[in-house]
Amino acid sequence: MLGLAAAGGLAYMLLALWSAATFPRRRPARKRLSGKRQPPVSLLKPLRGAETGLEACLGSFFQLKYPRYELLFAVRTHDDPAVEVVRRLRARFPGVRAQLLVTGEPPYANAKVFSLEALAKAAAYDLLVVTDSDTKVAPDYLDSMALAFAEREIGVVTHPYRGVAGGGDLWSRLEALGMTTEFMAGVVVAERLEGMKFALGPSMAVRRSCLTSIGGFTAMKDYLADDFVLGAWAARAGWKVLLLPQAVEHLATARGFLTSFKHRLRWNRSSRFSRPAGYVGQGFTYGLVWTLLFTAVAPWPLNLAALLAGCLLRGSLALVLAWRLNDPAVKHHLWLIPLQDMLSWASWIGGFLGKTIEWRGERYVLRDGGRFEPLSRPVVLGEMRAAK
Repeated sequence: MLGLAAAGGLAYMLLALWSAATFPRRRPARKRLSGKRQPPVSLLKPLRGAETGLEACLGSFFQLKYPRYELLFAVRTHDDPAVEVVRRLRARFPGVRAQLLVTGEPPYANAKVFSLEALAKAAAYDLLVVTDSDTKVAPDYLDSMALAFAEREIGVVTHPYRGVAGGGDLWSRLEALGMTTEFMAGVVVAERLEGMKFALGPSMAVRRSCLTSIGGFTAMKDYLADDFVLGAWAARAGWKVLLLPQAVEHLATARGFLTSFKHRLRWNRSSRFSRPAGYVGQGFTYGLVWTLLFTAVAPWPLNLAALLAGCLLRGSLALVLAWRLNDPAVKHHLWLIPLQDMLSWASWIGGFLGKTIEWRGERYVLRDGGRFEPLSRPVVLGEMRAAK
């Protein structure tokens, strides 16, 4: 069994290496749109708390080089620490159109979706861009989106991302390394084999008519992986979902082993309930781990050949993805990849062993189809109002 798993893992790494190496060259060149033709954009930012790097991440959106856009932020309460961060940024960049909403407590499980529903109602424009609070972008971030949405069949656009360690500890470095060299490998393989059928939460954009056709954000209220659902439903409704070549930065802010491992467990259990068959197949993506386990029991010289093949393919995949996503930190942390992959593999195993998760200090139980319910938070109807 270990031999089959190792062989499958080596085959997957070969496929991922090819997918990552060819991905940048599969985008046809297009001319830049003139300022008059660039559509206005509403950027929606649900917030809760002032985590590490929040001001730098939000600040990057105030510095976009784009003719017409607005920033809309949402918090649950007036005393949320993120409120002061937004106020400071609005004072620093008075020329940027920005609004802050206080939504109240969400009436259903997914608090982020509740905020997005309120933000979409307040948005002035038809192109809605959704980004996580720990995402940082370049000044030309919106240019490629404007080009993509010039094609009417495009309903959803999303970006790859590179992990950036938001803390100075080992665990945030490992998590960032996994984002760039493991998770994004699976994304480019999926995109290469069948096209995009999902979106990525750190950066995604949706045409309002597409959002309306799939029931709006409200339809996602009981789903944990709202980004996956948004892309999957749009593709099912006949819209095209596009993965752009430009990468954004996604901060890994988990500090300490326990916090980091809980984050990994949450992602894995969400994946297991959202796409059960795909989650089983995810096991083959841990090619280096299976190769190391096989090496421990295989006879000489087969064990040496397997070890060399596994290390060479995994290292090459990491470096190609680092080049593709412009992540210079990977080459300095290659030696950490075995530990990163072992942690990821262990959390994949853990994904089979439970159905509860912890998300921003609250506990939830997962249900079939990717739905979830709160265990520790009372459900209270929210009341939206603008914050000055």
